[in-house]
Amino acid sequence: MPSGRRAVLRIAAALGATATVGVFAAEHAATPVRPKGAAPEPVAAPDGGPAAGPQSGARLRPSSYRLQPMTAYAPPAFRRAVPPVRQRPFLRMSGVGRSMVLSFDDGPDPRYTPEILATLRRHGCRAMFFVCGEMAVENQDLLREMAADGHVVGNHSWSHPLIPKLRPSRIRDELGSTSDIIERTLGTAPLWYRAPFGAWNRHSFEIGAELGMEPLAWTVDTLDWKEPGTASIVRRVLDGAAPGVVVLSHDAGGDRSQSVAALKRYLPELLDAGYSITVPRR
Repeated sequence: MPSGRRAVLRIAAALGATATVGVFAAEHAATPVRPKGAAPEPVAAPDGGPAAGPQSGARLRPSSYRLQPMTAYAPPAFRRAVPPVRQRPFLRMSGVGRSMVLSFDDGPDPRYTPEILATLRRHGCRAMFFVCGEMAVENQDLLREMAADGHVVGNHSWSHPLIPKLRPSRIRDELGSTSDIIERTLGTAPLWYRAPFGAWNRHSFEIGAELGMEPLAWTVDTLDWKEPGTASIVRRVLDGAAPGVVVLSHDAGGDRSQSVAALKRYLPELLDAGYSITVPRR
């Protein structure tokens, strides 16, 4: 290569290197020097949105490029299957072998429920308690004790009305409010309900199913609400004992001292006769 051309190339290379150094120096001079220990500068979002870090006062402009929250793509929360609408309540349990179900209505009542719970605990038995909302809201500690012992807490309406005489909206209030207080106290809504006085109608079956509950009546009525005497209550339970039987008693709604005393007598006799006291499964 002629010496003149080599000289020209050397000059061009020198000028290019000088320009490159000048660019880097300019960038370095434009970058502020942060004092030691100072908070890092916010970094601008790539779409021109607000900088990361503390919230700025500027309003966000709509952008079709903003990502949706990840929860928008999550599957819906699990919901328990709604039971079918029944035309009549269950009167007894099937397929449970030599087992019976004991149920107590109208409570919880601090005068009688604790002793019933203690008797069941002493014999290692579980039962069903169909509670009224107006009693449950005042005795939530007893609801928790029922659940802690493994008993089933069911819905017995809020104020114990005669259901067929109510408008559907009132039936919904009676059952829905009671389910709400049970769920708020125990963390789960009731799966069973029983109509006061055993008086059901089409609307109660439909609304109960919408709330996720199955209707349960009874096979043996102890008539303890009439206060017939402890011996009479015991005799009705033992005479009606059979596999799958559901026994109705009460732990509130009046003087239930006979019901408490009767349980202490017939429960060990049922166990000695080979019956197991259980609760239905769903």
